[in-house]
Amino acid sequence: MMEILSPAGSYEAAVAAVQNGADAIYLGYGKFNARRNAANFDDNGLRTTVDYCHLRGVKVYLTLNTLLSDQELPQAAKLVGLCNEIGVDALIVQDLGAAEMIRQVAPELPIHGSTQMTVHNLDGVMACAAMGMERVVLSRELSRQQIRYICRHSPIEIEVFVHGALCMCYSGQCFLSSVIGGRSGNRGMCAQPCRMKYGWDGSADGYPLSLKDMALVEYLKELQDMGVASAKIEGRMKRPEYVAIVTKIYSDVLRQGRAPTRAELEDLRAAFSRQGFTDGYYQGKTGRQMFGVREKEQVPEKRFAQVRQDCRREHPRVPVTMTARIRAGEPMLLRAEDREGRSVTVTGPVPQAAQHRAITREQVRQQLERTGGTPFYAQEIQVEAEPNLAVSLSALNGLRRRLLDDLSIQRIQPPKRPAGQLAPLPRAEGRTEPPVCTVSLRRGEQLTDALIDLAPQVLYLSPEDILAQKARVARAMDRGIEVCVSMPRILWDSERAELVGLLEQVKELGVYTALVGELGALTLALSQDFTCRGDFGLGVYNSLTLAQLREMGLISATLSFEQRLARVRDLNKPLDTELIVYGRLPLMITQNCIIRNRANRCNCQSTNLLTDRTGAQFPVLKARGCRNEIFNSKKLYLGDKLESFQTLGLWGARLSFTTENPRECVQILERYQGRGSYAPADITRGLYFRDVE
Repeated sequence: MMEILSPAGSYEAAVAAVQNGADAIYLGYGKFNARRNAANFDDNGLRTTVDYCHLRGVKVYLTLNTLLSDQELPQAAKLVGLCNEIGVDALIVQDLGAAEMIRQVAPELPIHGSTQMTVHNLDGVMACAAMGMERVVLSRELSRQQIRYICRHSPIEIEVFVHGALCMCYSGQCFLSSVIGGRSGNRGMCAQPCRMKYGWDGSADGYPLSLKDMALVEYLKELQDMGVASAKIEGRMKRPEYVAIVTKIYSDVLRQGRAPTRAELEDLRAAFSRQGFTDGYYQGKTGRQMFGVREKEQVPEKRFAQVRQDCRREHPRVPVTMTARIRAGEPMLLRAEDREGRSVTVTGPVPQAAQHRAITREQVRQQLERTGGTPFYAQEIQVEAEPNLAVSLSALNGLRRRLLDDLSIQRIQPPKRPAGQLAPLPRAEGRTEPPVCTVSLRRGEQLTDALIDLAPQVLYLSPEDILAQKARVARAMDRGIEVCVSMPRILWDSERAELVGLLEQVKELGVYTALVGELGALTLALSQDFTCRGDFGLGVYNSLTLAQLREMGLISATLSFEQRLARVRDLNKPLDTELIVYGRLPLMITQNCIIRNRANRCNCQSTNLLTDRTGAQFPVLKARGCRNEIFNSKKLYLGDKLESFQTLGLWGARLSFTTENPRECVQILERYQGRGSYAPADITRGLYFRDVE
């Protein structure tokens, strides 16, 4: 049976999930999780919740799904040690360095890859499996066909979101909140700016980035038949009543093998929705119908009050087999065994010869069935009772209570797992010389002879642009410039064959290096014999991640632009590092094409500027596969502060050209090479000189 996995932002929400049929819950601790604004848990709360869940046969997964700095890794390691000790069933991670830390500190504690890892193809799943992960949470944007394909070929468990909020951007790739507001979703502090008003032509008069919540309750059997291991409900910021209602409906529908009733669908809507629900991504049908906002509706307090009352009652969910033996001259004996094979035995007083009325098997059975108020119910009862013996019913009841108490103690015992320590990496300061200049181009027309004459160390180009600019690519390589093919940020399995064909043609031109920004692209590029450099999408925030990427075969990695330069300077660098020092920073990559939604037709070649409430305008550009990339309204510019990044130990300093015309590309490159005086208008220093939450 597919697992129903429910959110627990508080102890009350955990109880609500368990009492309404969850097979597992996921929760956060402190600041190392993607919902830092939830109540979350401390040491005692975590221990109490794990015991509560394990007694009732419910697993507990802890979210460690944010990017961690070198300074935070030792503190996170202590949390991992606690989880290992008290029996947390798995840790959900985003950060590759955090995954390596877990393997060192708790080598037998299962690891699940978070949706924040942006795993959306089989290559990405295989990369997670190679790292020892036992499960991966797929991106919410995948269609049923893509999910089915991955499940059919995956060597590890697949988890899929089935209910709750949808982010406009692929999880793990959104920088909107951090770049415009200083609150990073990759650090658990997303301010949800996508829920605000935006528009086109200078007017913010709609909600083109606010998706409805998803609801896949009608497809649970189909998901189970595909091989999905876990159906995940979103909502660690939601009330316990919401958790209770949604969990019960999804649990009942799955276990009863039926469709949801009209009343259940209305209950889901009343609990929380944004103008209804959507199944668009699952159906592969994107468009304007998927968007909605939270309306000011009256909270269903009467329904919520009923739910709270129901959650206070224990709903027995642990089946046990109970055995009673009553023999003359022997202490009365009761035995209980759960379905996992744990068993306990208790003995009581020696039965006396009956003077008036002997105990019957049926009476013994009736007393053993009285498990109300406990998590247990008697699935099977076997009674051996010799005739003409008297047994006190109160003694039998007391013995039953002691039996179940002893079984409870057994059920909450944590597994015995080995424990290790976080090993410090040998110090690697990085490069001592100033970083080389690298350039990424968005359009082939930006590759001009003038740009080539300035001889950047590396040129990053899409495979299509490399093939369209063969002569200039050859000229650049003749000048000693490394030409590197930029892999798509998102690539579904259905799109893989076409890309492989393009990569084969690129190799024929002598291009053998690839820039990869997600694990699937890395796996694919390595399989095609490319040397790989890591892009910003890999979320490099600490030195352990750099060490992991080095082990995986990369020769360099781009650091997260959500870090201050001071932290970049202090970062241990076991692998060559690169930093974006110019350009419009990427804010979102979306599966839902807001350009097409705008006019109900494809219009990628025109200028599309998304406008926010302040009047800032964000370019929206086409990405591979009819996707969009939204870029910052201001250009990151450090051309007048070259010294700020030249002594950080970097290998490369990247200029990222998107909307610039060919002449601007040349002028900017000259400025970063210490020549000329050109500077763009409306600039930002990014996040490099200020703290990010």
